[in-house]
Amino acid sequence: MPTLTYAHYRDVPEATWRWPSFSPAEIACRGTGAIRINTEALDRLQSLRNRLGKPLIVRSAYRSPEHNRAVGGAPASKHMAGTAFDISMANHDPAAFEAAARAAGFLGFGYYPRSGFMHIDLGPARSWGEPFPTPPIPFAVELPPAREVLAESRTLRGGGVAGAATVGAAGVEALQAVLTETQSTIQPLVPYLDTLRWALIAIALIGIALTIYARLDDWKRGQR
Repeated sequence: MPTLTYAHYRDVPEATWRWPSFSPAEIACRGTGAIRINTEALDRLQSLRNRLGKPLIVRSAYRSPEHNRAVGGAPASKHMAGTAFDISMANHDPAAFEAAARAAGFLGFGYYPRSGFMHIDLGPARSWGEPFPTPPIPFAVELPPAREVLAESRTLRGGGVAGAATVGAAGVEALQAVLTETQSTIQPLVPYLDTLRWALIAIALIGIALTIYARLDDWKRGQR
């Protein structure tokens, strides 16, 4: 498994970083800023992020030997090899997270419910610590944002009605002016055209109201 080590995460060439959900600063040693890039581990971490569809808060990734000693890490900690990550459970159901991590290829699991994170590494297969308690309120299943089909959009329909009625009212008003000035023989029709114009204006206002209502209702439902 290819491994690259840099004295500081700022030394990592931008063109070589291929894990879009993470930055070198997140993976670097918290004590020294040094970074060891284990490509297999980071590939699996990105795969886990893609499976879960939500951010991973990395509490600890690579640790330099001196920083590992300073924080009381195990003498042979996988963090020093760049193959281990401590991930916050603040935004994850621990059971679902563990299942996704196993599916992504992680083999070692350490449970730290009091500190709110789970350790994952590439192995060997083992586990330690207290299991996370079942949350009193289960995490809601996250669904992708609903997208309206334009042909079925209530907002589009309401806006279309309003637009058509507005154009119609303007056209009637123009026709009414022409008839008044040039067609004295059909002037009896002018009052009816006036009524039609006001009716179209009323329809336009109703369309605008429907558009506003539909957009507010869609916003409440999380539609975009």
